Amino acid sequence: MSRSQLPLNALRAFEAAARLESFSQAADEIHVTHGAVSHQVKGLEEFLGVDLFARTGRRVVLTGDGKFFAERVRAAMQQIGEAAAAISRHGRANRLAVSTMPSFASRWLMPRIGRFMDAHPDLEVSIHSSLSLVDFVRDEIDAAIRFGRGNWPNVHEEIVMHDEYFPVCSPHLNRGRLPKRPQDLARFKLLLSDQEPWTPWFRAAGVDLPEPTGPEFNDAALMLQATEAHQGIALARRSISEADIASGKLVRLFDIALPSDSAYYLVWPKHREASKKILTFRDWLLGETKRGKRTRIKASAAD
Repeated sequence: MSRSQLPLNALRAFEAAARLESFSQAADEIHVTHGAVSHQVKGLEEFLGVDLFARTGRRVVLTGDGKFFAERVRAAMQQIGEAAAAISRHGRANRLAVSTMPSFASRWLMPRIGRFMDAHPDLEVSIHSSLSLVDFVRDEIDAAIRFGRGNWPNVHEEIVMHDEYFPVCSPHLNRGRLPKRPQDLARFKLLLSDQEPWTPWFRAAGVDLPEPTGPEFNDAALMLQATEAHQGIALARRSISEADIASGKLVRLFDIALPSDSAYYLVWPKHREASKKILTFRDWLLGETKRGKRTRIKASAAD
């Protein structure tokens, strides 16, 4: 161990051993072996030229020099931790990290997020897409957009958009010979999205058809890709299909929509107050929802 450089990894092992008065417990805390802690402490003692611990069998007790050094090492490490936290908070002040499902990210959020960034150039926006619930601390996420019925544990939640379902397909499916009545769906392959069955829509349409058996997709965006590729008819959420309907990649079948009993929520950790950037993003989401409603009303009036 060089005399010109203080061994920082050994300081960490020493601080834990001094606080816990045990090499074994220190090893467990910092996820190394008992031998590694012993070796690092011994190296630190050689570096300093003093004994930091008195060893009596399996027990270790701080010497006078050890107590003096431990107090100052602990204070220094606390200051380093506080400085790191302060820098992290400052660095994240202008960063907005949002997690959401891949289908919503690709089909609804990404085509619109440019408007948010143009309106708030001071914010660095980071979008994370995942089918799993986010770990806000581990993944350094500020807020998440979830689709469901709410009442998730340990989060604040606000509804930002409701949704509805209706059948869609490619205009070229079956060489353009598309079903004209809901009961005609029995002759077509019906695609399934995970946890979004057809049966409630069948009831709303007044037809008695069995629940289709697949193909089934765990991501609604993948289901719509298959639909665009003429693989079948999908029961799609308006939020993630309306852009493809507007572009002509998909067509909506029948004027029957089933309101979803789930909604899109903006959520963030319950132990945090909503920051200004989260509230700004929430207000933008609500504004985009209203914009979409106005667009649909105008299109309906034009028809």
